[in-house]
Amino acid sequence: MTFKRFTIYDLIIIAVMAAAGIAIKPVVSSVVHIVSTPLGIPGGSLAGGLYMMWLVLAFAITGKYGSATLAALVQAVIVMLTGTGHGVMSLFSYGIPGLAVDLLMFILLFLCRRNFDRLSSFFAGMVANLAGTLIVNFMFFKNPSLIFVLMILSAALSGGVGGLIAWELYRVIKKYKLVRR
Repeated sequence: MTFKRFTIYDLIIIAVMAAAGIAIKPVVSSVVHIVSTPLGIPGGSLAGGLYMMWLVLAFAITGKYGSATLAALVQAVIVMLTGTGHGVMSLFSYGIPGLAVDLLMFILLFLCRRNFDRLSSFFAGMVANLAGTLIVNFMFFKNPSLIFVLMILSAALSGGVGGLIAWELYRVIKKYKLVRR
């Protein structure tokens, strides 16, 4: 990934999306833990769609492959510097969901010749949250089968909903001509 293809506007959008994802995470996580803790499901899998949506939105606004990965890596650096993440492992737990979004968008938009739409946004949010949930589960948790299945299902649903919210936000931003492409 080279930075030459990103304009200053793109980099500002990426930074703002990364910051928004980090800012919303503690609020959403606290509320979701009320439901997830009694079920034994890690809260991130259920809440993840609401902070993975910012990665999808970074791609949607810039329209450039690598935007979601870059936003995710900016988030990883922020949590590493503030001490709120998992140390250097944050590069993986944050970076892989961004990479998943960019990879899916490359497959759907470039290889399959689709347009960015509601469905691709739904799946982008879903793969981001599934990737994040799986990597965190692999690194830190060893959940029993039933909990693992509940966690994956909630991650897929939450991620998909986050993708739909990202799509709706993108439509509003585009309607008011705040997108340059």
